[in-house]
Amino acid sequence: MSDSDADAPADADIVRELFAVIEDRKETLPEDSYTASLFTHEKGDNAVLEKLGEETTELVLAAKDDDREEIAHEAADIVYHLLVVLSMKGMDVEELLDELAERR
Repeated sequence: MSDSDADAPADADIVRELFAVIEDRKETLPEDSYTASLFTHEKGDNAVLEKLGEETTELVLAAKDDDREEIAHEAADIVYHLLVVLSMKGMDVEELLDELAERR
């Protein structure tokens, strides 16, 4: 078993924990929360979809420049905004994890 295989459950747990925070922010809508602001934005779903597109473009540019630190940062932004989209659409993070597992 490789190191990455050993880390896989912990990695999935991080995604689950982040999704749980997103779900909590959606439910409680704290005033000072960026996540909550995405759920209440006047543009509706378009606000987070635009952010997802913006972060994707930034990842592409970071990859083009071989900027590993920026690639990691932008990839994390994409995962975060993707999880917000899943939550907005009433999906569960397990649906994403199951789909990824199917692709192994």
